[in-house]
Amino acid sequence: MKPPTGTQLGFFVTPPHKCGYLPDRSAVTIFVDPRRRPSVATYTMLSQHGFRRSGDHVYRPQCPDCMACIPARIPVDQFVPSRAQRRTLRANADVTLVPKSSTYHAEHFELYERYVNARHRGGSMENPDRDSYLEFLTSGWADSVFYEFRLRERLLGVAVVDHLHDGLSAVYTFFDPEEAGRSLGRLAVLKQVELARALQLKWLYLGYWIEDCRKMSYKREYAPLEVLRDGQWVVLEDSP
Repeated sequence: MKPPTGTQLGFFVTPPHKCGYLPDRSAVTIFVDPRRRPSVATYTMLSQHGFRRSGDHVYRPQCPDCMACIPARIPVDQFVPSRAQRRTLRANADVTLVPKSSTYHAEHFELYERYVNARHRGGSMENPDRDSYLEFLTSGWADSVFYEFRLRERLLGVAVVDHLHDGLSAVYTFFDPEEAGRSLGRLAVLKQVELARALQLKWLYLGYWIEDCRKMSYKREYAPLEVLRDGQWVVLEDSP
């Protein structure tokens, strides 16, 4: 893995810690040296090698005895929505996508609180405060946009998206937990695919596909789904 010319990267590896996805396993994470602020070009290169952003930190699982966390992305020009995905788009034809700056918006945070407390009750994300919210979703160096999903004046959801040189990276999506019938998580992915295509970008990076983790296994529905195995991006053969 070679960074862009003129860029020097350092890496740190964490001690083993409890896995956030598979609770019966321990995890090891490799981080880019946080003292070095990556450029968008460097972040693009790191994304091509399976790294993700959380706040200002860029990381990748590096577990010696587990390969469950597999980087995944959608080649947007090859993607064709399934019947269920087309139903989701039709059901949300009245929803508007509005780009906002990647800063604090009180309306966003109120929705984030409701989402986290409904979806992650009892977990480490429960009862967030403003500082933890900003530390998780925003970055001083990334080219990020908070895309609102609005039903007229009502905020239904927010997709936090990083713009890379070759694609978009889906950082995190939160939405109204009382609107389950709209499938807003699915809608967010579909709209990011459309946006990447409109911007003439190649990929939508989805983070990690984890077959045995229900919260991550949904990514199989976006075919063709590419996964990073042994340093090569290949199509996940059993995706629908």
